Amino acid sequence: MRRREFITLFGAALAADPFSAHAQQSSMPVVGFISAADAESDKQRLAAFLKGLEEVGYIDGKNVVIEFRWAEAKVERLPTMAADLVQRQVSVIAATTTPAALAAQAAITTIPIVFESGSDPVRLGLVANLNRPGGNVTGVTSLIVELQPKRLELLHELLPTARVMASTRPIALWPKVKRVRCFLQPASAAWSSISSMPAASGTLTPSLQT
Repeated sequence: MRRREFITLFGAALAADPFSAHAQQSSMPVVGFISAADAESDKQRLAAFLKGLEEVGYIDGKNVVIEFRWAEAKVERLPTMAADLVQRQVSVIAATTTPAALAAQAAITTIPIVFESGSDPVRLGLVANLNRPGGNVTGVTSLIVELQPKRLELLHELLPTARVMASTRPIALWPKVKRVRCFLQPASAAWSSISSMPAASGTLTPSLQT
């Protein structure tokens, strides 16, 4: 994750309105953190998030309260979790993973939302364009999905005789298999078979063995 860019955007959103209606009832601003993953599998991202906040002056429990919501690969839970954060009137929402960002966007149009996504946020409708996001949503993207065809081309150059390719990713981080496959079509001519295998958290190794 581009921690520096993400935290810069997040810190700016928090500083812009540090005391929401909810925060007025307490002594500290409240931040919502929502993810399609679980705390254990996302611990590196979480550690980077907390460290980044500390670098810009915010420490959980000291001068800010963070409300965590983990869907644990059950993406259908995200809309309810996002609505709960809205009901709690958090000052800003940090949404890691694309499904969490979409759920947060659908839940509220006024609370600032900062996302971290591997897909094109413009195509997903998260922002109007990359230079001027517009609305209440902004964030960073690594364009992982859009780069898949190029990765397949490079893999074919390295292994020109290979004809079958399989890819496995956590369910929570690849919820739209059909959408991903459409990006793989340009590179599919070099392969006789391309398979995607969703795997629940902690089961990636068994998936590769099947």
